[in-house]
Amino acid sequence: MKNQKSRRNLRFYVLSDTSLQYRELRFFKTKVVLSGLLSGLLALGVFFLANHYSKDVLGLGYGRMSVLTIENRILKDQLSHLSDRMGVLQQTIDEISKHGNELRLLVDLSTIDEDTKNAGAGGSDDGSPLLFVSGEANDILVRSQDLVDKLNREVELQRASYEEVYRKYEQNKIFFSHLPAIKPVAGNYSIVGFGMRVHPVLGIHRMHEGIDIVTDVGTKVFATGDGIVRYAGRTHGGYGSVIEISHGYGYTTLYAHLSTVYVRPGQLITRGELIARSGRSGLVSGPHLHYEVKYKGRKVNPVDFFFDDIEAATFRSELLSDHSL
Repeated sequence: MKNQKSRRNLRFYVLSDTSLQYRELRFFKTKVVLSGLLSGLLALGVFFLANHYSKDVLGLGYGRMSVLTIENRILKDQLSHLSDRMGVLQQTIDEISKHGNELRLLVDLSTIDEDTKNAGAGGSDDGSPLLFVSGEANDILVRSQDLVDKLNREVELQRASYEEVYRKYEQNKIFFSHLPAIKPVAGNYSIVGFGMRVHPVLGIHRMHEGIDIVTDVGTKVFATGDGIVRYAGRTHGGYGSVIEISHGYGYTTLYAHLSTVYVRPGQLITRGELIARSGRSGLVSGPHLHYEVKYKGRKVNPVDFFFDDIEAATFRSELLSDHSL
């Protein structure tokens, strides 16, 4: 116990400069420790400074940090440039979208509106694409991510739209090939021949459900659209020998007063194919072809379907002019 107490009461003395007496050195251990710490810190500072100016000869990573800092700045510049390029790409996609809508109208499809284009639009689920990225780099990444997502959606939308346009175009090609769209025989006709008139033989007012194309007996008669022959042969009415063709899509055509029939029921027919020759069979006052067009069971004016005939085109333009007055 006495020895332990002696160690705890250990004191340090120095000879006074002003007298011949010893003076107790107070807080000696504390001063020694502080001096040692200061010396150590100074030595470490000198050590790291010397390592830095010697280009990290000890391999402590200062050079790598400098390289990473430069790389980070370069990557940030490239990312900003890439974001600008995606903005230009967005303008290109907007132009493609505009032309796509024009194509949709050409094939009788509704256009894609802005609401449809923007459907499902929104920002990134996470405000920071990378948790360790912040500041300006984070803002650029978020904007780029949003723009990439938007571009992906619009590209997919346009891809689907062009596929729909192509399918509709193929459907239209089939539809237009079946549409009764040409004049069936060479000859003259009255552009107002469809409707109520005085029957040339019976002398009474009655509905004329087609037009009469005046032509010599034996003139070639052609199918006005693709289809299938529904009837071919003589009738007991005033039409004499007739051919009726079903074109699909609600359209049928009738060719009457024929002299020769070249087709049979059930036969597939293409537009422009020779199907008969004109004549004067049935109740007629002279040789001609009686031609009818029916749409969904209702008789319509065949002149409206003579898309290759200049006389019919002139008639349609005159009608439009009269309606505009």
